[in-house]
Amino acid sequence: MSDHDKLPATPVAQEPIADPGLPEHTWRPTDVDPKAERRAERQVATFFGLSAVCAVLFVVAYFVLDVGANHDTIGYMGASTVALGVLLGLATLLIGIGIIQWARKLMSDHELVEMRHPIRSSDEDRAATLAALDEGLADSGIARRPLVRNSLLGAVGMLGLPAIVLMRDLGDPDIKALSRTIWAPGMRLVRDVVGTPIRISDLEIGDLVNGLPEALFPTEENGYPEDEAHGVKLQINKSKTAIVIVRMEPDEIIPAKGRENWTVEGITCYSKICTHVGCPISLYERTTHHLLCPCHQSTFDLADSARVVFGPAARALPQLPLAVDEDGYLIAQSDFTEPVGPSYWERG
Repeated sequence: MSDHDKLPATPVAQEPIADPGLPEHTWRPTDVDPKAERRAERQVATFFGLSAVCAVLFVVAYFVLDVGANHDTIGYMGASTVALGVLLGLATLLIGIGIIQWARKLMSDHELVEMRHPIRSSDEDRAATLAALDEGLADSGIARRPLVRNSLLGAVGMLGLPAIVLMRDLGDPDIKALSRTIWAPGMRLVRDVVGTPIRISDLEIGDLVNGLPEALFPTEENGYPEDEAHGVKLQINKSKTAIVIVRMEPDEIIPAKGRENWTVEGITCYSKICTHVGCPISLYERTTHHLLCPCHQSTFDLADSARVVFGPAARALPQLPLAVDEDGYLIAQSDFTEPVGPSYWERG
């Protein structure tokens, strides 16, 4: 017996189940009827065409619908927001529906059995996979179905229009706009939501109150105009002027240079907007005077000019200088002296 005869025979791959019990294959109408095939092709192209129309309408809505103070509405919602969301959603959804319809009605319809294999495929399997991909590409008929191919390319290309249009909103932030708020000398601090002014006697040691400027609650008595307290302007003003008012023992406060007269009897006031990415913060630990941002755990020491003691924030919270008016209510000495909000932009 030769050495060759002693080698074990190469095992032959066997199917685990010779007949898995699949029913007899049923041909689809598009497989046997050329008219049904052409009709399915037109359906797929229609979905892709409608997607392109939605992408164009997205651009139209972006420029036509007003988002100013008297913005267009649909019910109680901003028409621009609704239109942009619906149209962009439909543009992507219709492409997905078209691809599904393409696969169900026009691509090959036959059963496949895939054997389990190690996580790392062999070189032969990889080569076979690439060959299968090439075969699938050819099987999809994309080369011989120009109507489907061109309508798909057009729909996907049109999706670039919303992206290009939206990029115009990603320009450099308006530092001057961030540097200015409606806080002004003599303007009263009021409680958020209810709008009631705050006296020194209203706050006890350890209290933290969320506040806003009185101008956002215009009345006949205070005489503030209403144009800053409605619609989009109101939301913008809230996002820039929101504050936290804290009272602590006066001897616990470490004032920054030039800010020795910015507090009133242990009451100090800071922007409520985190300087990391702009989250609203009010998680207060009264024993340490630390204010914690719930988003990324940036922590500010309110007794020490709101300096950052932990977390990713790059600068202290802006401080609002306080005083008291003749009626005993807390008022602002001036606007913030530095920009509010995130510091990911260059402050110059």
